[in-house]
Amino acid sequence: MIPWLNPGDPFPPAASALKDPNGLVCAGMELNAERVLMAYERGIFPWYSDGQPVLWWSPDPRMVLQPKDFVLHRSLRKVLRNVAYEIRVDHNFTDVMRGCADPRPEQDGTWITDEIVAAYSDLHHAGLAHSVECWMDHELVGGLYGIALGKVFFGESMFMRRTDASKIAFAHLVAQLTDWGFELIDCQQKTDHLASFGARPIARKDFLQRIERLIHSDAAVPRAGRWQFQTDLRGAAPH
Repeated sequence: MIPWLNPGDPFPPAASALKDPNGLVCAGMELNAERVLMAYERGIFPWYSDGQPVLWWSPDPRMVLQPKDFVLHRSLRKVLRNVAYEIRVDHNFTDVMRGCADPRPEQDGTWITDEIVAAYSDLHHAGLAHSVECWMDHELVGGLYGIALGKVFFGESMFMRRTDASKIAFAHLVAQLTDWGFELIDCQQKTDHLASFGARPIARKDFLQRIERLIHSDAAVPRAGRWQFQTDLRGAAPH
């Protein structure tokens, strides 16, 4: 059995999560910006489908990327130099979420429900959730979104409608986070795609210790509000 959260109830410790299914912490019906923010500060995130209660997760291990470990492959460097694109940040946040919610061949439905869109959009208006967008020919063709707290960026989802569009957005995000002094990108679940960029799994206890330090670090540079990127990778040279 997992705890059932009534409105206002505190989250159980992430370490109390089930082993099967891996990382399920608790369930409830309440989903709003305040609840989501409380979850992230504790290493927990929502993931569920329409018709289900709100399910809260903290898997063990946790997939993370240290920006300094990011692998910018030669093929992507070539794309960054030669493809005509524009990076916009926090320009069409809700449209990025809707793009991430589009049906995918390997999935039935989407976990990005209307309630999720509303909660994260509220966090965006509060200056805590951000979108990185790839535009081509005046069209949004890919991007990603997530939440920034202290020196941690909690990545949520990405999408692409043209080849490499999400990779372009991700590469720009990592480069800018590196320049700003961010130390960790939370990727949540292990995938070969993320591993190819240098992400790796770490034990949940290590993840929780790291975000506790990095979210509340006195040295953290406040980045609340609408973001503007100064880093441009168009001139990225091959190794």
